[in-house]
Amino acid sequence: MKTLDFQQFAHHSKPGPRYTSYPTAVEFHAGFQERDFIEALARTPENTPLSLYFHLPFCKSPCYFCACNVIYSSSERKKERYILYLHKELELLQQHLNPNREVVQWHFGGGTPTFFSAAQLERIITDIKTIFPHFAPDAEISCEVDPRHFERDQMRVLKDNGFNRLSFGVQDFEEGVQKAINRLQSFELVRQKVELAREFGINSLNFDLIYGLPFQTVHSFKRTLEQVLCLNPDRLAVFNYAHVPWIKHTMKIDPATLPTPSQKLEILQFLINFLTDHGYKMIGMDHFAKADNELYQALETKQLRRNFQGYTTKKFSQTIGVGVTSIGEGLDYYAQNFKDLKAYERALDEGRLPIERGLVLSAEDRLRKEVIMRLMNHLELDFSAIEKAFSIDFKTHFAKSLEALKPYAQEGLVELDSQGLKTSPTGAMLVRNIAMVFDAYLEKHRGDQKFSKTL
Repeated sequence: MKTLDFQQFAHHSKPGPRYTSYPTAVEFHAGFQERDFIEALARTPENTPLSLYFHLPFCKSPCYFCACNVIYSSSERKKERYILYLHKELELLQQHLNPNREVVQWHFGGGTPTFFSAAQLERIITDIKTIFPHFAPDAEISCEVDPRHFERDQMRVLKDNGFNRLSFGVQDFEEGVQKAINRLQSFELVRQKVELAREFGINSLNFDLIYGLPFQTVHSFKRTLEQVLCLNPDRLAVFNYAHVPWIKHTMKIDPATLPTPSQKLEILQFLINFLTDHGYKMIGMDHFAKADNELYQALETKQLRRNFQGYTTKKFSQTIGVGVTSIGEGLDYYAQNFKDLKAYERALDEGRLPIERGLVLSAEDRLRKEVIMRLMNHLELDFSAIEKAFSIDFKTHFAKSLEALKPYAQEGLVELDSQGLKTSPTGAMLVRNIAMVFDAYLEKHRGDQKFSKTL
């Protein structure tokens, strides 16, 4: 990859979606309620495999970089109560979908799933397996891990119940950065927990890293990456820090300590080159994997998909979101549970699925979703494949979008011809920007504080 003119490319920094969905979650509306969700479940083909996402939202204290929906509490009573409500939601879901369908993906997200004790995790898992007993032999079963809250008994429960992938929240190993984001965890601590996972035969370990945090520089992040390589993760998710000052605890980060857009680009280019030189392949816009990892193999065979949990090796599956604020996805809908815990509990107490909002996708939504997700997954588009799948003339239908791509082509960020488009290695760093030209909803949000900046 050639050296960038960082000041030149910094002008691409503007608010934009991460495209874990399309339409994005800001388009979800309260007109979509339980009845709409039940109807969506009913029209889903019976041969559609299932993906299960469980939100375990509790954390001991806030990490200032985090914009997730989290409940800060050490109360065992609250966690026990939450487990009971997960059980209620599972029993209601069982009434409206066939739980004997094959499960190909199952993910515990947070919050901090490992903030629940081993016994509590065992109860949650038992409830899930009672309702959904059929898992594919190669199902991806994963859990997010906070190294500060992860012990042998929890690892044993996860392993005994088929978990085969763990994702460690690392972010950065520099002490000054950790203090600024309120997440102190030493390299030695993380090393011990990685060794614990390896001891139990976990052969797919992911590390979450973040670039653009307070006080980060190319040189400081190089030290973090060198320490990461000592621990030999199979995958890396390296996220662009999204400063969203309208979320309360992120206000504790002083914007003056953050790298500028051009400095972030410099860090990004360095990390791409560094990881590539050390055997990791770039996956989509923010993931890296070893060449023998199934994530890279899925990219090579065009089987890679992107959803709310990031990139996955599985083909399309119907995602069932369980727990407060969880999001589910079907072929033509999204559904989100209540974000407020009391509202979530009240709905379940009344015998209702706790749907707060969602969206039924139009035919145009489904078309643009396919275009944007192919870009995000494969960093390229084959116009004829889209034309065949949706019976359109691509260049006519997307004339405005293709015109908007011309400046990117002139800058060498995309290769554009009559057959399709492909991002350059540099353009892959800005794939969010490139995907945005196909987003039919962005214009109405111009000037709103809806999205983080792309750089």
